[in-house]
Amino acid sequence: MGVNAVIENGKLVDTSNKAEDAKKAAASNQGYDKNAFMNILCAQMKYQDPLEPTSNTEYINQYATFTQVEQISNMAEAFSMSRASDLVGKTVIVTNEGGEKVQGKVDYVTYKSGEAYLNIDGTDYKMDDVNSVADTHFAEIHDQADDLDTLMSKFPAFENMVFTDAQKVFDAYDFYKQMDADAIALIDKKDIEKLEQYYLKAKELLEEAQKNDAEYQKNKAAEDAKKAEAITEDKDASTDSGTDENAATAQQQ
Repeated sequence: MGVNAVIENGKLVDTSNKAEDAKKAAASNQGYDKNAFMNILCAQMKYQDPLEPTSNTEYINQYATFTQVEQISNMAEAFSMSRASDLVGKTVIVTNEGGEKVQGKVDYVTYKSGEAYLNIDGTDYKMDDVNSVADTHFAEIHDQADDLDTLMSKFPAFENMVFTDAQKVFDAYDFYKQMDADAIALIDKKDIEKLEQYYLKAKELLEEAQKNDAEYQKNKAAEDAKKAEAITEDKDASTDSGTDENAATAQQQ
């Protein structure tokens, strides 16, 4: 088939480039999807040479091709939506509009105009913006490492540490001891050494506080015993004095 010229108002009009232009426009605007294919087919029908029209067989073949393209497009769209749904609850890294990497857990998926959007902390991101997906274990161990870092950030300066700070250190140390081995592997050795130093210091402060409390309780008990003994002696003295006075009165009578 030749697509060279058409007759408009009794004149030959050169349309040799119009079909090709239509192809380029469709491809640049939407890519070679079903819509682009239909635009190409319509352009061929519109600008075909009336002296050599396209045969019915060729149209049927082109329509069959269009049907295949449409089915493939629908399958790709369904696959994209299914893949997006599988990411709910998983940790992903996406690129935002500013080109920055954002990491977070996918809360839910929405579909707009046949395209899937992942919602992370209240913000929607396209599937094309996803750079990587982390499995559950990966997310958990990183969360544990971050949680320990948060607990340690509450520590005071080592030289200013007092007994009231000991509980913060004990909480962080207990959390560290319960962490997954893979999570511990993510922690810098210097941070682990720092935690150990704080823990030893906290134990010393606790032992010192317990010793001081025991000494205080001992002294308090001794003081209470002296006070009780003094009260007993006063009562005894008062009783003896009353007895002597009664005896003297009886003798006088």
